[in-house]
Amino acid sequence: MSPVYDCTTESGRAEGIAAAVEVVRDGGVVVLPTDTVYGIGADAFSPEAVASVLAAKGRGREMPPPVLVPSVRTVDGLATDVPEWARDLIREFWPGPLTLVLKAQSSLMWDLGDTNGTVAVRMPKDDTALALLGEVGPMAVTSANLTGRPPATTVTDAAAQLGAAVAVYLDAGPTTSTEVSTIVDCTSEVPVVLRAGAVTQEQLDAVLHPEPADTEADAPADTDPADTDSDAPEPEPTQALELPADPASDSTPDNTPDSSTPGETR
Repeated sequence: MSPVYDCTTESGRAEGIAAAVEVVRDGGVVVLPTDTVYGIGADAFSPEAVASVLAAKGRGREMPPPVLVPSVRTVDGLATDVPEWARDLIREFWPGPLTLVLKAQSSLMWDLGDTNGTVAVRMPKDDTALALLGEVGPMAVTSANLTGRPPATTVTDAAAQLGAAVAVYLDAGPTTSTEVSTIVDCTSEVPVVLRAGAVTQEQLDAVLHPEPADTEADAPADTDPADTDSDAPEPEPTQALELPADPASDSTPDNTPDSSTPGETR
């Protein structure tokens, strides 16, 4: 049986991550927790390691694994022509259960399978996963189960299916979610949801199609002549009333929201 490291304690996690780092750098395969289900992964830049991940799952090259990254900054090193609306999704949902399919950098020396020039990228919201990714860089990671079987939500589930094909198991307890990540294709002018998951369509739409601000509510109401002070003295009939040079100068202050794009956050 491959070693299982208890990552629910600080010392156990440090020991487990150190062991997993060594395995990944040697081209081996590990099981790690994520914010959705447990994943099986390896160095994304080792074709042999990626092939081992696919073989462990009983999957072919026609279903390439996604790539997990340690930070938002990594995206531009892996992908090109990232739409601004895709960056909006990243700002809103990363780290989290949203996978974005982007155009891959053509200069990358890797082989994830039959990707047709794309890469599926995600930054998970899990301390153990991010600690490992921070040490080894991008990893090709897919759900830790045999193809056709339910995704593993515990290390025991993963080990029962994958066994000795995995060199190290990182156990962070049961995952907090049983849902897979939502996958959105960002390679065209408009986003296309390829797989429904933890991020709902309503949540995506709130970012992609925000409701316009209601400026009418801020506009001053027209003055009703009946509301004027009846005790105010009326001007002499011959007295000229001085009007402002520009009537618009007396309008309410501009309430238009700042349209500048917020800075990219992690």
